[in-house]
Amino acid sequence: MTPMLEATGSPASATARISPRRTPPTWLVVALACAGQFLVVLDVSVVNVALPSMRADLGLSAQGLQWVVNAYAIAFAGFMLLGGRAGDLYGRKRMFLVGLGLFTLASLGGGLAQEGWQLLVARALQGLGAAVLAPSTLTILTAAVPEGAARARAIATWTAVGAGGGAAGGLVGGALVDGLSWRWVLLINVPVGAVVLAGAALWLAESTGGPRRRLDLPGALLVTAGLATLAYGISQTESEGWAAPAALVPLSAGLALLGLFLLVEARTAAPLMPLGLLRLRSVASANVAMLVSGSSMFSMWFFMTLYAQNVLGYSPLEAGVALVPSSLAVILGSKAAPRFMPVLGARNVAVLGTLVAAVGFGWQSTMTADGGYLTAIMIPGVLMMLGAGIAATPLASLAISGAAPGDAGLVSGLINTSRTMGGSLGLAVMSTIAATRAGGEDAGPVALTDGYALVFRTAAVVLVAAALLMWTWLPAGRPKPELKAHSTD
Repeated sequence: MTPMLEATGSPASATARISPRRTPPTWLVVALACAGQFLVVLDVSVVNVALPSMRADLGLSAQGLQWVVNAYAIAFAGFMLLGGRAGDLYGRKRMFLVGLGLFTLASLGGGLAQEGWQLLVARALQGLGAAVLAPSTLTILTAAVPEGAARARAIATWTAVGAGGGAAGGLVGGALVDGLSWRWVLLINVPVGAVVLAGAALWLAESTGGPRRRLDLPGALLVTAGLATLAYGISQTESEGWAAPAALVPLSAGLALLGLFLLVEARTAAPLMPLGLLRLRSVASANVAMLVSGSSMFSMWFFMTLYAQNVLGYSPLEAGVALVPSSLAVILGSKAAPRFMPVLGARNVAVLGTLVAAVGFGWQSTMTADGGYLTAIMIPGVLMMLGAGIAATPLASLAISGAAPGDAGLVSGLINTSRTMGGSLGLAVMSTIAATRAGGEDAGPVALTDGYALVFRTAAVVLVAAALLMWTWLPAGRPKPELKAHSTD
C-alpha cells in the first residue's frame, strides 16, 4: 500500500506558539518535516518486495509474513490520533524527536533481527514511532510557514513528498534487496533518521497549539490491542478453522476489547475518537466506506508482490519496477479527483473510483501462472490504484465537510485510521483465503495463483458492495471547498 497519510493536526494550528530561542530558515523546517513524512510513508510499502527474502532468511510462515506488514500498520493506526494529541500537549518538536528516534532504533532492531518474532516486534515499534512522528510533520510545517501562498506551496511539497515516498517504496526496496539484502530496507532508515534527528534537534523550534487536553492512553491501547487480537484470530482460522478455540478465543477477545474501547470513549472527558462525530452522517458514512474499501485495496501490494516473485519469478528489483505504474496511478487518481468533484459531486466520484478499482481487481482475478506483464500486472494494477486514488479524496472531503472547522484535523486523522484499520483486518482475511485455496505453504505456482486469484475476486465483490454502500449512504451534496482534505490510498 502506498498511502498519503494526513497528520491529525490541521493547518489551523498555525496559531501555535513558537519558542523564540532561534528562528531557522523556513526552507530547512519544510525539508525536515518532509523528510520525516517521507520515512513514515516509505516504510508502509518498502518491505513488500522484501517479503519473500525475509521469509527465506528467517523461516517465517505465511501467517508471519502478513504480520511483517500488519504489525506496522496496526500500531500506526491505533496510536496515530494519540500521537497528534501528544504533540499538542507536550510540544510538536519533542514528539517529532521522540517518534523519529523510536522509529530509527526500531529500524535498526528490525534490520539486525535473527528470529521472526524479533522482526515483528521491531515492525510494531516502528509503527508506534511513526504514529508519534507523522502528526507532527504537518503541524510543525504549518506553524513555521506564514498563512497564504507560501504555506500552500509548503503543504503541496509535503503532500508530493509523501506521495513520492509511497510510490518509491517498491523501487527502493527492490534495489536494496537485489543490491544488498532485505535487511537494508530497514537499515537504510538508520543513517537517514540520524541526520534528520540531528537537524531537527538543532534547528526546529518548539511549538504547541490549541487547548491542552489529557491523553487518552487507555483508548489507544484498547483499540490497538483489539485490532491486533482480532486480526490474529482471523489468521488462525486458516489452520484451525472458525470453530476451534484457537480462533474463537482471540476473535472473541478482540471484539470484547473493541467494545470496551467504545465504552471508554463514551465515558472519557477527552476521548481519542469522539463518538459524537459518528452521529454525523457524512463522517460516519465516509469512515465506514473507507474501512470497507480499504480492506480490499490495502492487500493489493502484498499479493501483487508475492505473485510477481513467487509465481512469475521476478527478482525483488523487477517486482518493484513492475509496480511503479500502479504507484503513479494512485497519485494521478488523487490529483484528478478534485477536478471531477465540482462537476459530478463528491459522492459520485467516490463511487466511480471504487468501481474502477473493482474492475481492476476483477481483471487481476483472471491471473495465470504464466501471465504476461502487461495483462497480468500492469494494466489491472493501474486500474486498481487509479480507482483507489480517485475514491479516497472525495471520501476524506465528505467526512471533513460534515464536521465543525475545529474538528477538521481530528476527522482527517480518523478517516486515515479507518482506512488503515480496515486494511489490516482485510489483509488478515485475504491471507487466510489465499492460504486455504492454495492448500498450504509449500504449494506450487499454479496453486498459489489460484489462491491469489480468489483474493482479488473476493476483493472485487467487496468493492462493488462498498460502491453500493457509498451510493446509498454518503450525502449527495458537494463538500465545502475550504474544508476539502487530500488523502491517497
